[in-house]
Amino acid sequence: MTMWAKIRRQFATALADLFDQSRPFGRLALVQVLMIMGDTLVTISLAGSLFFSISPQAAKSNVLLYLAITIAPFAVVSPLLGPLIDRGQGARRAMVVFSALGRALVCPLMALNLDSLYLFPAAFVILILSKVYGVTKGALVPEMAAHEALARGHEVDDLDDADGYAEWNAKLVLLGTVAGFVASIPGVLVLKVIGAPAVLYLDAVVFTLSAIAAFRLPSMKKRARGAAPRTSTQNRHLATLQPVAHPEVTAALTVNALLRGIAGFFVFLIAFGLRRIHAPLFWYGLVLGMSGLGAMVGLVIIARIRRRLTEQNIIVLAGLLICSAGVLAAWADSVWIQTILAFVIGVGGSLAQPSFDAMAQRFVPVEVQGRAFARFATRQQLVWVVGALLAVVIPLTLKEGDVAVAAVAGASVIGYSISRLLMRNKALPRAVQHHERD
Repeated sequence: MTMWAKIRRQFATALADLFDQSRPFGRLALVQVLMIMGDTLVTISLAGSLFFSISPQAAKSNVLLYLAITIAPFAVVSPLLGPLIDRGQGARRAMVVFSALGRALVCPLMALNLDSLYLFPAAFVILILSKVYGVTKGALVPEMAAHEALARGHEVDDLDDADGYAEWNAKLVLLGTVAGFVASIPGVLVLKVIGAPAVLYLDAVVFTLSAIAAFRLPSMKKRARGAAPRTSTQNRHLATLQPVAHPEVTAALTVNALLRGIAGFFVFLIAFGLRRIHAPLFWYGLVLGMSGLGAMVGLVIIARIRRRLTEQNIIVLAGLLICSAGVLAAWADSVWIQTILAFVIGVGGSLAQPSFDAMAQRFVPVEVQGRAFARFATRQQLVWVVGALLAVVIPLTLKEGDVAVAAVAGASVIGYSISRLLMRNKALPRAVQHHERD
């Protein structure tokens, strides 16, 4: 079976899950598709604004401001909204509805103030609400999995071997990626024919539909006793105080954040590196296109890889792939090899992120996953911004940047492998020991 045939088959499977609205996963997939379509339309409507007009020709001051804006919403989401996501029964569904309805109300306000300073606080609210959904989605996956397992008369933990959190996460990202592409077509047409305000009014309709879809998500109220993953009282208390303190999650978070940092570094390395050598603009588009293609390929093959490797080993594989591609790119030292590196970085990122999410969904107690995912997202985005800043501030050649990519990826894999070896000689919580044998 060719790679394209595998992509079509995987997408067909994800699409079938989407249209099966009798399943909790199908309902979550519908919310994901509508939310990503809405985010895409927001991006299109603001294509000429400060936030989304960054290009290789942009001034460094604008780039730095853009990077600051990407991290700012997490200052609200992590400490303030993270605990709310975990508060009471049905809180996560309520947060998704709140995220969708909030954006449905803000979009018309943005449409009326596109040429006003009021656009900036409105756009900032949109970013915050988008992050709220992204964080809540990570905590919703195991909750929907629990509903499905109970509906089939299985134990909740049976899902780890049957459908796997990593495969669920990958399907959601794949559907979201395709939905974003589909939404961009009418979005661009409306922008060109009618204008940006019309795109935002259309977006308000999409987010209203998202809220309706979110209302259909099954709530924690309907979960039977014992539906939550089994964790010891001591481990649950520790996670409440510091959700990232779990040894498996802590080690995986570090390497995954570094891989995200490599992605941010590479985007701006290419942008400014190609500009310095006066390369045609189409090279930048080609590199970004190859990165997107790599991400799609990674999302397609992760389900097959998960049948043979644990999530921990998949993260190691992702780091090794990026390290090897960085070494090859530095050795070849040409523009075309950067497209190969971009492809591999895309593959590595789409292998590592769903695997890390699956580990966190399994090891972190359900009752604190909202605040946990808020912290995870904050740290990963912060490292992404740091990587991007380094590429903006330090005038590196493409070869020097490739060496840096290889070095960071290699160091992350070595550090992660050593951490896991040390963990084997320590007494871990029962939840870890149980899944370590899987």
